Amino acid sequence: MFNVPMNEVIGLFPTPVMRAPAVLDAALVAGLTDFLVSHCTTANNSSDQLSHTALLKPSDTPLLVTAAMRFTPLLEEFGALLFGERLPWSLKEMWGNVLDKGGRQAMHNHANSFISGVVYLTRPHPDSRTVFMKSPGGTEYSFKNDHDGVVTGPYNSERWVSMPPEPGDVVLFPSYLMHAVPPNPGERRVTMAFNAIPSRLDSWGYAVSFNG
Repeated sequence: MFNVPMNEVIGLFPTPVMRAPAVLDAALVAGLTDFLVSHCTTANNSSDQLSHTALLKPSDTPLLVTAAMRFTPLLEEFGALLFGERLPWSLKEMWGNVLDKGGRQAMHNHANSFISGVVYLTRPHPDSRTVFMKSPGGTEYSFKNDHDGVVTGPYNSERWVSMPPEPGDVVLFPSYLMHAVPPNPGERRVTMAFNAIPSRLDSWGYAVSFNG
């Protein structure tokens, strides 16, 4: 008998998404929820049931200072996956989102940053979890095989529905990654989003520094 070698499938250039559970404790979650809900006064232009805060700074409330301290180690860990080096990271901006029943968030990504994150402050309805999508300008074939008999997997799917989050969980992803929130059929959904930048990037002596 000959041992027949197994075929090997290699996933090239995967895109990392990090879920960090229970980063914020219950008291911090409750305090941030109250603060953000009271400051979400900017309407979203694509959904009447979605509103946002203005861009926030940690100095706006001690709650944000505490939250920012919890995020910093995650940014360094996730940044090492993206750039191969543990670098100092700064939160560039933070803002709150309140999505009421029937509201949705259109597909978008975040410009002028490298890591983006979502902090879940309430438990979202299973149908309104964050959905990550392939870029519409991707490099996939222009003709698709798409019908009832297709088995969807990591190499032919166009979207990925994030895992069910709990209040206090944080999800980090590359800022270029397209994402959206489907229509919310449940209770009010409260999150805080943020963008982050590293202190510098160095490509064989061509260095760029960023100010947080």
